[in-house]
Order: sequence, then structure tokens, then C-alpha cells
Amino acid sequence: MLVRSWRFITIILAALTMGTAYCHVLELPAKMGYDGTLYTRLNTSLYWGFGHIGGLIEGATVFLAAPVLTFLVRKQRPTFGWTLAGTICLAFAFIVFLVFTEPMNREIFQWSIESVPAGWTQVRNQWEYSHAARFLLQLIGLCALQISILVETPIERSRDRLTPKVAHLTRH
Repeated sequence: MLVRSWRFITIILAALTMGTAYCHVLELPAKMGYDGTLYTRLNTSLYWGFGHIGGLIEGATVFLAAPVLTFLVRKQRPTFGWTLAGTICLAFAFIVFLVFTEPMNREIFQWSIESVPAGWTQVRNQWEYSHAARFLLQLIGLCALQISILVETPIERSRDRLTPKVAHLTRH
């Protein structure tokens, strides 16, 4: 029961984490067309919950839920491999945040709508595309966690049990 509960919590947390990155991907096409003033206004006002709430959820996922789940299923093959793959993808998504996204967050928060720097599009591009990369890694990670459930779920052989009935029905 512990493994099932922990797996449920981990998958929910991973889905919530992925949801924030997915929002960024959905916004990306429109935001790439904004001028520097509008882009700065949005980025300095819209994303408080992404960092403060989403960041806590991502931290709980990457540093607690997924590693503990990986440990709990360590003796279950092939579940362990899929769980480990999911955990690694989620960790890499966090590394992408630390290396590519967070430095741009710090830079963007120094801007004001009256003083957008000349090279702001390079910062925008790194910020936006790093979120797209994070989404892809989080999606793969979540899929791997879900596959870890599927590989341990027994396949019902309902077709074999139904064969005599089907044969009977097709004769008439």
C-alpha cells in the first residue's frame, strides 16, 4: 500500500510540475511576437505562482517523491527501470531550469518596462526555449512513471477465455 500511495503522490506532483512548463509552451508562440515592454510587463507580473508554488511542488517531486519512489521499487523489474528513467528526466528538467531558465529570471526581474535592454530578445529566447525543453523532459518523465505502472499490471487474457463463446456465436 505504501508503494501505491507514494506512486500516486509522485505522479500527481510530476503532472502538476509538468503543467507549469506546458503553460509556458502554450504561451510561447504569442510571446515571441510581443515587444520588449509587453514581454517585460508579463514576465515580471504573471509568474509569481509558477516560481513560488510551482517551484515548491517541483522541488518536492525532484528531491523527495521521485527518488523515494525509485528506492521503494528498486527490487521490482522492469518497474524500477521505468521509474528511474522518469526520475532522471525530472531531475534533468530541474537542471535545465537551474542552468538556463533561472539566470534569465534574475536578469528579467532587473528590467523595468521603461528600460528594456537592447539585447532582450536573446534573454527571451533562452527563457522561452528552456521552458520548452523542460516541458519535453517532464513529459517524458511523467510518461516513464506511468509506464512503470503498466509494466507491472498483469495483462488479462480475456481473448483466450472468450474464444469458445465467439466460436459458438459465429457458427449460427
